[in-house]
Amino acid sequence: MTMDSLDITGSAQSEFVADSNQALQLKLVRCREDLERDETTFAPEMSHQVYGETETIFGYSGLQVQLFYSAARLTPYLGMKYRAAVDPALTGGVQPDEVLKPVAEKLPETFHSSLEDFVKALDKDASFRPMGELLHTFSPSRPQKDGAGEAATPRTFEVYLCSVQTPGLRELHERLQTFILWYIDAASFIDVDDDRWRFFLCFERYTAAGGEPQYAVVGYTTMYRYYAYPAHIRPRISQMLVLPPFQGMGLGAEMLDVVYRHYTADPLVVDITVEDPSENFTRLRDFVDCRNCAKLATFEPERLQEGFSAAMWDEAKAKLKLSKRQVRRVYEILRLRATNTADKAAYKAYRLDVKQRLNMPYQKEDSDMKKLRKVLRPEELAMQVTSKEQRMENLEKMYNELEDEYKHVLERLQLL
Repeated sequence: MTMDSLDITGSAQSEFVADSNQALQLKLVRCREDLERDETTFAPEMSHQVYGETETIFGYSGLQVQLFYSAARLTPYLGMKYRAAVDPALTGGVQPDEVLKPVAEKLPETFHSSLEDFVKALDKDASFRPMGELLHTFSPSRPQKDGAGEAATPRTFEVYLCSVQTPGLRELHERLQTFILWYIDAASFIDVDDDRWRFFLCFERYTAAGGEPQYAVVGYTTMYRYYAYPAHIRPRISQMLVLPPFQGMGLGAEMLDVVYRHYTADPLVVDITVEDPSENFTRLRDFVDCRNCAKLATFEPERLQEGFSAAMWDEAKAKLKLSKRQVRRVYEILRLRATNTADKAAYKAYRLDVKQRLNMPYQKEDSDMKKLRKVLRPEELAMQVTSKEQRMENLEKMYNELEDEYKHVLERLQLL
């Protein structure tokens, strides 16, 4: 019998069904005091990739699943706490769900199940130093404040480039990539034996109590170097993750810019692409690309009003290694910023420009229909054609959704 087949009703029984997103507690631990600090605890965005589509755990009341990592080496600890376990006699013999096993199967073989051993292992973080080639050192562009609302002490971050041959990369990446289970949908672990992978690791450098510099993992970006005819490469961003304690500081944009600067300097790179971007990453990419393209001569406001041009693509491709599709999207965002939406004529011209692009699939449909008319009966053709009213409705819906996306990017650009 599965949990889905149980009739779990009433507070006496439902208290033994936990939301796995709420039960799971994640921490990046720098010192033993962090174990007692609520502010160092963060939650997953999803857990269905470990606990199933219902994202529930049956069999315990007051359940806490503790998945802690040391901040530098990412040494894991996995444990659980609960007030009471369900009595199988009350559930037709159904046993409580496995809680730790589904997580343990995703972790490296060596992890701590003893909190005491985990605390002892924290001492090893003091000697940790980032691996790879240091590419960039920076402080967040967004001003930070402390708990009292005062300006916080500036924080320092570093980005390093690694390959599969970099000493220490395999072990750290094996632990780091386990975070994607909770934050990237349809996540999959990558094969680090393929030497075409590149890893951009971000760390915070901070001063420990004794005055010595120490490091904490912030996030990472993985890139795959695809071949491009005849002797070029087309790097593709596979995964990017900034860990929750470091989000909202502009670090994702900094990391993406580091990736861009690294590859735009390489004459063998055709363009930089992205693999199945999430909504959040699409917004981040749009922001960074708009910020960079806005500095180009072909993207000056007056030229944006003249419409999308080959010159825009040529300059963005040559200087930023952007694909034509992404350059067109950036053009539309920046033209919206340069358009006075209170001016009906200007705003209408902008909407028509975007809708013409959105209408291209329908234009192809018309072209295909001309060919089909030669082989299909009239009643069969009617089933294949999208009516004019449907097209207009679909175009309006697509445009409105797109403009909403663009406005989110423009709101962030205004903060610069």
